[in-house]
Amino acid sequence: MVRVAVVQGGLGRNMRLFFLLAGMAAAAMAQPTPIKTLIFSGHNNHDWRSTTPFLKRILTESGRFDVRVEEEPAGTTAATLAGYDLLVLDYNGPRWGAVTEAAVAGFVRSGKGLVGVHAAGYAFAGLEVLGDRHVGTGKFEPAWPEYFEMLGGRWQAGPPKTGHGDRHSFKVRFTDPNHPIARGLGESFIATDELYHSMQMHPGAKVLAVAFDDPKRRGTGKEEPILWTVNYGQGRVFMDQLGHDLTAMAEPGFIATFLRGAEWAATGGVSPPLEKPKPLRVLVVTGGHSYDAAFYTLFEGSPEIQWVHACSNTQAFQEDIRGRFDVLVLYDLHTEIGETQKKNLRDFVEGGKGVVVLHHAIADYGSWNWWYEEVVGGRYLLKPEGAQPASTYKHDVEVFAEPVGKHPITASVGPLHFVDEGYKHMWISPRVNVILATNNPLWDGPLAWISPYQKSRVIYIQLGHDEIAHRNPGYRALVRNALVWSAGRLP
Repeated sequence: MVRVAVVQGGLGRNMRLFFLLAGMAAAAMAQPTPIKTLIFSGHNNHDWRSTTPFLKRILTESGRFDVRVEEEPAGTTAATLAGYDLLVLDYNGPRWGAVTEAAVAGFVRSGKGLVGVHAAGYAFAGLEVLGDRHVGTGKFEPAWPEYFEMLGGRWQAGPPKTGHGDRHSFKVRFTDPNHPIARGLGESFIATDELYHSMQMHPGAKVLAVAFDDPKRRGTGKEEPILWTVNYGQGRVFMDQLGHDLTAMAEPGFIATFLRGAEWAATGGVSPPLEKPKPLRVLVVTGGHSYDAAFYTLFEGSPEIQWVHACSNTQAFQEDIRGRFDVLVLYDLHTEIGETQKKNLRDFVEGGKGVVVLHHAIADYGSWNWWYEEVVGGRYLLKPEGAQPASTYKHDVEVFAEPVGKHPITASVGPLHFVDEGYKHMWISPRVNVILATNNPLWDGPLAWISPYQKSRVIYIQLGHDEIAHRNPGYRALVRNALVWSAGRLP
């Protein structure tokens, strides 16, 4: 992986431990095939439109699961489920019908895995069917007894009536710390969630973790079951009462136990934690030119990248950075650089590190010939020089960008089309390798090129003036590919 540097605080020891234990991407390499997973969603008295994509993302990013989503579960047949190893329920809505219910029960009995999340324990309990905004429909579904047996617990009308007190942060304590799901996670973890109480528990359920329901929070004053497992036929079931919304699901304890519970339900075991590949460390330099804050979003959604931000070249290169970063991203406009900073920047580049120059950073260090002639392979002239006129810019220019030749950076990107700031009359070295270009006469033509510099991998991307570019999926992929390529992690 590539490490990008923008440091905004560190994780606590326990949080790092949870992420380490939850991260199973390395373990996936030892598996012949991923765990084929189907999520039932589409109806819930909670915001399934945000929680289901989150569950899919953390499962997928773990490297252990191949995930699909079904938003209309009714009508699903045994033939549909036959190709899956695991079924995840982020669902609380109407009954599925006899065919689908028989298919799900048979799926689990045959030895497959089932995971229920939060309000899944409310479903099919013979209670009122709720709408997506906690509004009752006035309908009461008949209870599905076999679902209760599979899931191991359900809401009840009482007495005592199932419910929850005020949402708050509370400690979840493992009652079976030697179970594969809990092993190595310590005695407890913190949840910020609804704490369900007075659930009707099935005798076949084996409680894995509990939490004290504080009367000060309108709780029962008892320890209530939070996580449990069920053996149903030849299959395994993991029920997780946590996960009210994204805030709740973002807790490291939820992520770790959900991922481990899902793997256990599907396979009967949990992969041991293995060292993950080192992330890509990136230093991002700005300053000297205004820019849209959407620029920072370019580095979101890439867990393999760790990035640090420097707001000037003085700050960025005040010391030797060769041991700290793999890639340097320049989105600044500094015409001058101090001698100490110049030496440290040159040492970084000559040390074989990656350099990605974006948009207006082409105007950096116009009097430093080595920099613009050898390293960048281009220059934006702030004023005329001899027969060379000053470079020009024009806002809101429509660009149709096409890849030139075949290169790993552009291979997965394809053509781009959006509005950006166009540069004209730049000096571009005849030795650069152009990989993206446009035929719009308001631009010079080359939009991205590989520098002729031989000691490191350097790329310049002319696009990227504002939010329109920064939020364009193609441009985001282009920049990410440039980072990975410049670090030597793409061919």
